[in-house]
Amino acid sequence: METVGLGLYFEDLPVGRKFQTVGRTIQDADICAFINCIHMTEVLFTDMEFLRTESDIKGRLAPGALSYCYAEGLLAQATMQKTGYAFLNMELNIENPAFAGDTIHVECEVIEARLSNSRPGRGLVRTRNRVVKQDGKVVLIYTPLRLVKCRGDGKAA
Repeated sequence: METVGLGLYFEDLPVGRKFQTVGRTIQDADICAFINCIHMTEVLFTDMEFLRTESDIKGRLAPGALSYCYAEGLLAQATMQKTGYAFLNMELNIENPAFAGDTIHVECEVIEARLSNSRPGRGLVRTRNRVVKQDGKVVLIYTPLRLVKCRGDGKAA
């Protein structure tokens, strides 16, 4: 019997491949737990009266870092189990806010894939990850470079 969810290998990630994760709804309790866990006590996340009376942002705002962390979790469960070895770098842009009640998913496109010169049996894969809300608005875009396990010995065919 095949076990699913064990990750994608380098060979499964050619340039141009696109896929989408399942969604995850951001709950008010998630926001509270996140800001308390990392001590992000900025009034935008902790003072609903401030948001109501002084901010242009209306609603229970989720930190961009929370949206990023959820995106990574959605990708990890779908693509990196036992095959993702290292997160090397990235560029990240926040495009729009996410709020409690929003459901986000990740749209992923492989934009770079090459065998590692220094790590046999490994490849380097860069993706463009768009975190998208249920209304189609993009929350953030980031481009991580990851070290990924090859299925075989990692030598070019």
